[in-house]
Amino acid sequence: METGALGVDQLAHAMALQAASGAPVEDVALAEGMISATAHAEARARHHAALHVSRDATPPDPELRHLVDVETCLAHAIVPWTRIGDAILVATSRPDTFDAAREALPNDIGPVIMGLTSDHDLHDTIAEWYREDLRAAAETRVPDDLSCRSLGRTNGLRAVPLVLGLAMLVFLVLAPQVFFAALAGWAALSLLAALALKLAAFAAHFRAPRDAPLPMFHHRPRVSVLVPLFHETDIAQDLIARLRAITYPKALLDVVLVLEEDDSQTRDLIAGTDLPPWMRTIVVPDGAIRTKPRAMNYALGFVSSEIVGIYDAEDAPDPDQIDLVAARFAERPREVACLQGILDFYNPRANWLSRCFAIEYATWFRVILPGLARLGFAIPLGGTTVFFRRDVLEEVHGWDAHNVTEDADLGIRLARFGYRTELIATVTREEACNHAWPWVRQRSRWLKGYMVTYLAHMRHPLRLWRDLRPWKFLGFQVFFLSSLSQFLLAPVLWSFWVVLIGLAHPLDAWIGGSAVWHLGLAFLFSEVTALVIGAVAVSRTDHRGLTPWIPTLVFYFPLGCAAAYKGLIEVLARPFFWDKTTHGKG
Repeated sequence: METGALGVDQLAHAMALQAASGAPVEDVALAEGMISATAHAEARARHHAALHVSRDATPPDPELRHLVDVETCLAHAIVPWTRIGDAILVATSRPDTFDAAREALPNDIGPVIMGLTSDHDLHDTIAEWYREDLRAAAETRVPDDLSCRSLGRTNGLRAVPLVLGLAMLVFLVLAPQVFFAALAGWAALSLLAALALKLAAFAAHFRAPRDAPLPMFHHRPRVSVLVPLFHETDIAQDLIARLRAITYPKALLDVVLVLEEDDSQTRDLIAGTDLPPWMRTIVVPDGAIRTKPRAMNYALGFVSSEIVGIYDAEDAPDPDQIDLVAARFAERPREVACLQGILDFYNPRANWLSRCFAIEYATWFRVILPGLARLGFAIPLGGTTVFFRRDVLEEVHGWDAHNVTEDADLGIRLARFGYRTELIATVTREEACNHAWPWVRQRSRWLKGYMVTYLAHMRHPLRLWRDLRPWKFLGFQVFFLSSLSQFLLAPVLWSFWVVLIGLAHPLDAWIGGSAVWHLGLAFLFSEVTALVIGAVAVSRTDHRGLTPWIPTLVFYFPLGCAAAYKGLIEVLARPFFWDKTTHGKG
């Protein structure tokens, strides 16, 4: 870069940041707003003795798009831009890797001249020229045999619940007592399985290794963070302010706001916002479905960073979070392909519902999930504050665009490919749903996704057994079956309260009063265990004042039962419908 573009103080500041981050000084100057994107591109063009082209001054020739396929364009950050005599000027935003890009070009393309353009112009050109290819790829990145979309085509999603439902209805009509006994038996079995898993995870989480001091960086990786936004006009400005607080070197940070084409309100709001140079937008074209994983698949093609993370619209991450993530990846082997942070809430005291939600999140992210990881099970990921090695994310085919809990599905798929997820002690605070119906809608989407994820992975059980190996396969079965059964059969489990107050239970005639009494005690022990784990989890947060509210969780989880049945109905009626959570409403 020609240093004359900077003042003495600016140059000194840029060089100090360059020494700390390892990023090229011109990238530092751009990220810190010392030079414009145009000046940055022109300076690089002069440095590489290449022509500088832009969409405004020298528009690309769309007649050339057939020369190079979209996969090559994205992988090597190139576009066949224009003809100069008998040669093709191929524009790139990564001149240092152009020799490799040249090797990837078709043999019959003829003489090639390198041109320099900005990332923005390159991406806009690719998005315009290859719109249909990119749209299809975003929806079908995961192969048919691993995606739930093929279940939808074969009616597999509907067939299993319908057949089970009809069989249960016949059973209920012909032998109601036997039917209830069978339900109660399965509910009791799932209760014991869930209790065993919870106790094992609780014990294991105490053995989880404490985070060691992180090593000094020899090489700071570039990190991209995808932030899908849809109808987020109430919270987008707050999000941008929170992301500005991130301490990771801005020259190595690429925050991508992923917008939907038909969401004109959010797009207009962002267009009118002065975004920092390290923050950009990608607009996802309309398609057959509209889901968060589809949007992330589309955006993934336009990032080249070594690490890719996900934030949600309402997130407030710890400022040093990405520093910790990058350092942890640096010290872990490649098989650790994913890091999951801790989720918490910044509005836990809004009302009773948000208090219970905060207790539940503390239990899950601070006790159960670390324990499951320590036990060596495949773990379902959270939808935010999750970071991946980009090459591994691409190897496992990204996200299933049709799965409404793409995070849980991806966690299992990573394990099937032989990779591990670790928990990392960094916190992102988000907004808790504090109204009953929005909470039910959000939870129904999660539980519907769990149902779909289980069916998708279990369509070839022997293959799943081979991929996960026996221990992880067992954990997969216990986790998903017990979780779903606990919600769907909650009314049956509640019937054991009558035993504890001395009343007769319908199972008495089938297995004897003594056995039913012991099941009632197991139910009570399960409830007490949940309270104890909740208390331990809350003690490790900033919300210790929530401890007196832990016993009220017995009134909170019935909402999950309603959500489970809403989710089950949607598996039959609208399996791929994304019931979006509204943020910024208190």
